[in-house]
Amino acid sequence: MDFNPKWFFLQLTLTALSLFTHSDLLSQTPTDALMMPSRNACVLLSYDMGQFDRYWEGDYLRGNETIATVHRNTFLPMAAISILGDLNLYIGLPYVKTESSEPNGGRFEGANGFQDFMAALKYRALEKQLGKGTLSLLSTVGFSTPASNYLSDYMPYSLGFGAPEFSLRGIAQYEWDSGLYVRGMGGYLWRGYTEAERDYYYNNGSYYSSTMDVPSAWNYEGILGKWFLNYSLRAELSYSAIKSTSGDDVRDYNAAQPTNKVQFERIGAFVQYYIPSIKGLGLVAYHSRVVNGRNTGKMANTGFGLTYQFNYLKDKKEIEDEN
Repeated sequence: MDFNPKWFFLQLTLTALSLFTHSDLLSQTPTDALMMPSRNACVLLSYDMGQFDRYWEGDYLRGNETIATVHRNTFLPMAAISILGDLNLYIGLPYVKTESSEPNGGRFEGANGFQDFMAALKYRALEKQLGKGTLSLLSTVGFSTPASNYLSDYMPYSLGFGAPEFSLRGIAQYEWDSGLYVRGMGGYLWRGYTEAERDYYYNNGSYYSSTMDVPSAWNYEGILGKWFLNYSLRAELSYSAIKSTSGDDVRDYNAAQPTNKVQFERIGAFVQYYIPSIKGLGLVAYHSRVVNGRNTGKMANTGFGLTYQFNYLKDKKEIEDEN
């Protein structure tokens, strides 16, 4: 098929994933109700494979006519560190590679490199026995900023938004004594500005500037989960959503850009297994799909990872017990 610029620009619609998109891989994350024990840390190495061959231009779902299937692969090293029993620190630095299943006649390449450095603090405000279970209330504050000079205005191949982000989340969970639990999370994501390599763009009006205002967003999540095998295996079903507070729609025959109003709803399944015979070692796997959206790709993600939890600061009694 001959290259057609109109069809190409119709395909450029994927907006980069928000802060902690892959955070549900960790054994303890900024958006769950688990906390690391005092003087413990957990490290994660994960690999995520995402792809889409359809996207929403505004609220209209289109097929990728020129760039075929877009692939977005992410390698994520991440760590959770207990500062106090009720205060945990999370840090991560994803490496992202994007490409299409077809080379587009050699005219358009994907991108690869480090995306955004991410950090968050999670505080447990309440853990109380209530009825036949435990109620937990927590909050998380997070920050991310670009870790490399990647081009944000190159969608769907861009590594990220190219803008700083502050996040604030509230988390509530009720876990029955049987190991069954439900959890809800609501958060606000404040995003700053990104620099484009052009001096004009349209965002519900003409802007003669290279600076783009990336829309902030609301973030929601609901979880149904259960522990099995004497708390060595947990499984979850999830629903999550992102809704931008402002922004414009992808216009006909135009590329997507960081100013777009992005919305999506996603469902997923997640499992984690702590290996009893190897202290501290765990395996995680998950699959998720975007089922509804606006100005975003109809993305499907599959991921797996390895976690290792250890005591980074032992007291005298623990050392004597080991000896």
